[in-house]
Amino acid sequence: MTSHTLVLDQARLNAAKTSLEDGAVTPEFGPWREDIIQLLNDSLATELVCVLRYKRHHFMAKGLASPAIAEEFLVHANEEQAHADRIAQRIVQLGGEPDFNPDTLSQRSHADYDAHNDLSTMIRVNLVAERVAIDAYSQMIELIGTKDPTTRRLIEGILEQEQEHADELADWLDK
Repeated sequence: MTSHTLVLDQARLNAAKTSLEDGAVTPEFGPWREDIIQLLNDSLATELVCVLRYKRHHFMAKGLASPAIAEEFLVHANEEQAHADRIAQRIVQLGGEPDFNPDTLSQRSHADYDAHNDLSTMIRVNLVAERVAIDAYSQMIELIGTKDPTTRRLIEGILEQEQEHADELADWLDK
């Protein structure tokens, strides 16, 4: 019977002692860092576009059910902003630069900005955007896999909240 032991790779540990200016990015991070930063920057753009859409809808919501829905839009806007902040922080940890360029936000975003004033349409377009975010984050989780466990966990946490948003918006459609 063969005995297996779990032992750390000392050569990798020694390599981690070099290139201190790279911060959290160790030599063993792999060739995927730039791709992950790009995925995160596109997600950052998506989150920022969603913040803007939800903020507009918060202020423009009118109708009988509008106070409660407008409040929900504001909650979602704040949560999307928190997602954007966490994503930007992770980009910096990976040695990248978060791209907040307003000229390219909507082009890089997975979700669309929407300027409708009809409350029912607002709910629908926000639900569509949440479903797009859910799919984009699900794909990112699959692509990242074990290449970057920290980013994967970050995206998994954001995905969970996006799913909650979609459920809440779907409930409003039924009312």
